[in-house]
Amino acid sequence: MDVLDPSFKVGPRMRTSQIIKCGLLLVLVVSTALARNWDDKIMIRTLKVSDHPSQEPHDIYVAGQVVTALRFETEVDPAKTKLLAWEGRFERPLIGSKKVVLEPLRDLDGDEAVPLLVTLVDGTEFSFLVKRPSREESGWIDHQVNVFKDPDSYNAVLSSLYDSLKREHKLNQENERFKKEENSVDHAYATLLANGQVKETPFRRKRYWRSKNEDMDIKVELFEGPGKAAAAIHLKNTYYGEPWKFDGAYLTRDFTSDTARPFALRMDRPVIVPGQLGRIAVVVDKSAFETKDGQLADLALQIFRADGLLQVAVTLEQTLIRQ
Repeated sequence: MDVLDPSFKVGPRMRTSQIIKCGLLLVLVVSTALARNWDDKIMIRTLKVSDHPSQEPHDIYVAGQVVTALRFETEVDPAKTKLLAWEGRFERPLIGSKKVVLEPLRDLDGDEAVPLLVTLVDGTEFSFLVKRPSREESGWIDHQVNVFKDPDSYNAVLSSLYDSLKREHKLNQENERFKKEENSVDHAYATLLANGQVKETPFRRKRYWRSKNEDMDIKVELFEGPGKAAAAIHLKNTYYGEPWKFDGAYLTRDFTSDTARPFALRMDRPVIVPGQLGRIAVVVDKSAFETKDGQLADLALQIFRADGLLQVAVTLEQTLIRQ
């Protein structure tokens, strides 16, 4: 399979992209434009808001064509609830019952902050600023925000408890994953590759590709191995502005979470300052390439940076699996 579907289109915000195809290998290097799949950062959260007149507006984080709902304790007054200057940026806001539903037509620019004034039927007013997700690694999209003006009410306390339980569950899952990784052969191999110790692994370099653009010098190495495949991504930050920050990596068959496959990843540094070189290494077991009928299929590896945009995509071919 090719990494990109023939119908795939690059948005106008992309400054530079270079596509190189060698056999079945396809590497995509994107300077700024392709948005990631936000599924793992969509959040339901509790917001306890004071109705004091001096209260600063609270931020609501949204993404293009993703619905965000604000849910209040009492009925919302549609006549006195407004999203300012929404035309051309959002679908018409849906206001009714205890909810305000927002859906941006596109990702907002980094400097855009759209004011939202919500008035309840009892006259209580809340103000918010609707923005794109934070550029920091911890950025998220608000899927639902439960807004409470009484922090000690039963529903507010219950909602906060649910938030805490979800965070605890996520931390427990991460701890279990870290324990498994400590004893994982694949993660040990990935650590060696990330440290440049290829000779200490069973892998042989099969493909090599290099590209330069105004933001990044990129070198991609693909390795074949006995029952495994690997990739090493070398990134040198040539943009003398903000540091480059790693956000996430995904391995799928068709760019959807339905076909996500497991893999081991290690990096020598998650943040690359201007002029600095960083390495990201990925090791994939043969089982990840197997389909339900026992056949092998090519996989697509995607590397995202901290603002949620795609930096590198590369095909991991099934032929990298050495029997």
